[in-house]
Amino acid sequence: MGSTTLFQKNTLTNLLHDIEEVEWLFPFDYMGRGESFFIPTVRPSMMLYVIDTAAKKAGVRVKCHTTVNEGCLGVRVWRLD
Repeated sequence: MGSTTLFQKNTLTNLLHDIEEVEWLFPFDYMGRGESFFIPTVRPSMMLYVIDTAAKKAGVRVKCHTTVNEGCLGVRVWRLD
């Protein structure tokens, strides 16, 4: 591995450590039973985990599916209760 490539890898690693994770706000409090929302994402498994964790914190039950909506990969979330 050349020194330039190693430098680029170390620089990228440092940048990724400096990026703060976003704080997700979900509309659980404003949703009725059976209502849904869609979140476009290129990392659906990570988003499923985030939604599941947030729903547990909010004390609501949800059902999530990875899907494509209008050509965009994402996650659809339904409120169950």
